[in-house]
Amino acid sequence: MKLSQYAIYVSPNADMEIASCGFYNPRTKILKTQRNLPHWNQEKKFFFVTFRLADSIPQEISRRLREKRDIWLTLHPKPWDCIAEAEYYKKFHFPLEKFLDEGFGSCILREARICRIVHDSLCHFDGQRYDLFCFVIMPNHVHVLLRTRQQFNLSEILFSWKSFSAHAINRVLRTCGRVWQAESWDRIIRSRAHFDRVFKYILDNPR
Repeated sequence: MKLSQYAIYVSPNADMEIASCGFYNPRTKILKTQRNLPHWNQEKKFFFVTFRLADSIPQEISRRLREKRDIWLTLHPKPWDCIAEAEYYKKFHFPLEKFLDEGFGSCILREARICRIVHDSLCHFDGQRYDLFCFVIMPNHVHVLLRTRQQFNLSEILFSWKSFSAHAINRVLRTCGRVWQAESWDRIIRSRAHFDRVFKYILDNPR
């Protein structure tokens, strides 16, 4: 993996062929789970994932966004058409990204030793449980573009990343608190154009 001054990582897998079978298939069985956010899973697919530090967004802002989103989701059950999906991103995802990029919270990921822990956690099972394409480690959040491998669920992959890195970070910082926000944001990649947009977004995120 190559590290830039902005903590951007590009995997050798980025040069692999992007097969269309790795994109979301509406005719294939979908594993749906729901906490605060909806999560859709299919085997051996490309995913865009974001997870953040527990203190990355002020609690009051997070609460207001969550309440508005819950009302909106009640009025707009999935599956969404293109218009509803665009509205969801405009109302909820983009504002969340804006708050993250403003650098709230402890921003411990800007420390080289903490950044290295997260990097090593992401790379540990690369090529075994999943294939990484690129990721960026920002001061208070992480974006990842990956493809899961057969029999490995995205939620399990995310749990292993966050659990291992949280224990290591607490050990280094000599703390015992919660490191990551419990829930992550994830999305199945729809097409090659979608893949390319996400790839560019991740690499451009530090700007």
